[in-house]
Amino acid sequence: MKVAMLHTRQVSPEVLYGDQAVFRLSSADISVLKDKAKQNPRRRIRVCAHRGIGDAVHEMFIVHAYDTYIPPHKHLGKSESFHVIEGTVDVVVFEEDGSVREVINMGDYLSGHLFYYRISDPFYHTLIIRSDVLVFHETTSGPFNRADTIFAPWAPEESNPSGCKAFMRKLLQAADKFLNKEKQRS
Repeated sequence: MKVAMLHTRQVSPEVLYGDQAVFRLSSADISVLKDKAKQNPRRRIRVCAHRGIGDAVHEMFIVHAYDTYIPPHKHLGKSESFHVIEGTVDVVVFEEDGSVREVINMGDYLSGHLFYYRISDPFYHTLIIRSDVLVFHETTSGPFNRADTIFAPWAPEESNPSGCKAFMRKLLQAADKFLNKEKQRS
């Protein structure tokens, strides 16, 4: 049995930073993160492998519970890569007007689904988590500047729980329709 080796400093209930010169992570550490995510009000947590917000490269291991709402957003002047470690998810990429441009059905490497994507252009995107938990590795360029993330004006803010639930129900239907069309084409 692996022992959790996660040596971190916590900067918020949702954000941890590795505090060793050589960052390492085990499956036991992921289990600890999953437990911590369940305890957070927004049901998510991340551990950053980079040292701080000013670093040129940001690598994060992120855990989201099934019902986590990620407001559709885009990143200005940044690329983002996303590698699924555990769980299944649909990454929904939008046109500027909020219509669905693409749905990327993803799972871990052994699932038979796509397990990696990289988005290089500033497209709005969000997640539909299809499993009880989603664990993924995300890499983007730094430094972190909140102003580089633009939230979609056509999607509800997290402070509107009923609006978020209605939006996600509608988005789930649109994603399923998109994926069914894709299946019929292949």
